[in-house]
Amino acid sequence: MPAFPPFDYTVLDRFLRYVVIDTQSDPASPTTPSTEKQKNLGRLLVTELREIGLSDAAMDDNGYVYATLPANTDKAVPVICFCSHMDTSPDFTGADVKPQIVRNYQGGDIALPGDKARVIRPADHPALVNQIGNDIVTSDGRTLLGADDKAGLAEIVDAMRFLKAHPQIRHGAIKVLFTPDEEIGRGVDKADLKRLGADFAYTMDGSTAGIIEDETFSADAATITITGLAAHPGFARGRMENAIRIAARIVDALPKDTCTPETTEGRDGFLHPVALQGGLDSAVLSLIVRDFTVQGLKEKEALLERIVAEVMTDFPRSSCRMEVKEQYRNMKEVLDHHPRVVENALEAIRGAGLTPVRASIRGGTDVMMSGKVAMVAGFGDVGKGSAASLRQAGCRVMVSEGAQNMLTGAWWTSFYPGLMIVIAVMALHFIGDDLGGDAK
Repeated sequence: MPAFPPFDYTVLDRFLRYVVIDTQSDPASPTTPSTEKQKNLGRLLVTELREIGLSDAAMDDNGYVYATLPANTDKAVPVICFCSHMDTSPDFTGADVKPQIVRNYQGGDIALPGDKARVIRPADHPALVNQIGNDIVTSDGRTLLGADDKAGLAEIVDAMRFLKAHPQIRHGAIKVLFTPDEEIGRGVDKADLKRLGADFAYTMDGSTAGIIEDETFSADAATITITGLAAHPGFARGRMENAIRIAARIVDALPKDTCTPETTEGRDGFLHPVALQGGLDSAVLSLIVRDFTVQGLKEKEALLERIVAEVMTDFPRSSCRMEVKEQYRNMKEVLDHHPRVVENALEAIRGAGLTPVRASIRGGTDVMMSGKVAMVAGFGDVGKGSAASLRQAGCRVMVSEGAQNMLTGAWWTSFYPGLMIVIAVMALHFIGDDLGGDAK
């Protein structure tokens, strides 16, 4: 079977366009999207999707971008969706991003020109060893790069462009969904599943090539509101109960050798204080709670309640209120009822010339559990970090070979050719979450 003619991939150009648009989300904002500036990228994505022929591309008032690549087969096959998020982490600025490309990386340290004190070193990031000979994109060290998840956006748009340019690849309807506010746990809160019209969805937001992540943390957010007793500091003896000190006592009483992000791995969950705001008379302590099971969440929240109660016994004239809000649940709870979703994805990865590896996410992703949509994350496209490897030459081979494999007549090719192409067109392969610390 003849290979496809050379294809002019635009995934890198798109990625570099997207990362310079500030889309930082804000957990303190009650609106959707949490920051209006996320819509600036949404509008650009709508324009680009329409330019490649997805004529129904549109953004709704909440900042969600929807589009459809129509079916070109008469077979009755499920409708699948590819999803990525537009926002970047609220922890570091997303403004004035200046990406740099390290061509043909040959090993050694990578200096970040915007902050000479920040260097990406192989000793700290062993995954760099796997990038020899690749081009790598980093930030200049002052900001996030925004690869999470603007690489996923670029990959999906270019994959849709590839499929439009190769109508001989038969496929069912393919939906595209780009979401705001994933980084603050609200990525699909206001997604219109009826408008989306997909049976299953795949989030392009993973770690390394060939990995499919079909399990996430379950997540809650805990907020502890403390009301202390103010007094003039010159006459406070026996009277003052400082709300900030109460909050500090609670944090200090949390487990130190276990149940923290820095002491756990694998399937261990944690309690993690993330913010403290307030003053003498009142303070608000925010924590996130993570575990792979709901029972594990409840146990950690019960531990937190006991710690708070014990601390408050030393402050009898102060009061405290703890509230727990559900953020998201482990997508495996739903996917276990739909095993073919993951099985077909694994087969598609093999068809693209990769060796699939199943993994769990020590974090979350855009997960829709309502209605008939189940999402599985991964395929090794995107991870939080400051560096990305450009593997365009290898991807062109994979696209050609993977697409030919799709035309063999296997029953699932009309269902999953888009999936194979998205996997195969990956030109941005991320080194890992750790790198964010080296480029903020």
